[in-house]
Amino acid sequence: QVQLVESGGGLVQAGGSLRLSCAASGRTASKHVMAWFRQAPGKEREFVAANSWIGSSTSYTDSVKGRFTISRDNAKNTLFLQMNSLKPEDTGVYYCAASGAFATMPTRKFDYWGQGTQVTVSS
Repeated sequence: QVQLVESGGGLVQAGGSLRLSCAASGRTASKHVMAWFRQAPGKEREFVAANSWIGSSTSYTDSVKGRFTISRDNAKNTLFLQMNSLKPEDTGVYYCAASGAFATMPTRKFDYWGQGTQVTVSS
């Protein structure tokens, strides 16, 4: 099992940047596909980006390609999401998620979730 705790959300003007962090703990914390999802008010939760625990595979939803970068520090079991050129439509609660242990990309099955961190982008 793995526990996830996000941080780094906040209020930023359009065009600005934020960096989200997700600290993972648990015996297999470094052996999961990790991802970011977000949920805007009144909308369903959507996939944002994913990062493999082996190799350097990453995946992004089209709307964030070229603006967001997902990365991880395996030594610290921490996942990051660097968000640049933010837009008002990026506003939402951002969730960190982890697959089952030893899963490989591509996967859209995530078994563990953090509590979420609010990102608000003003116009």
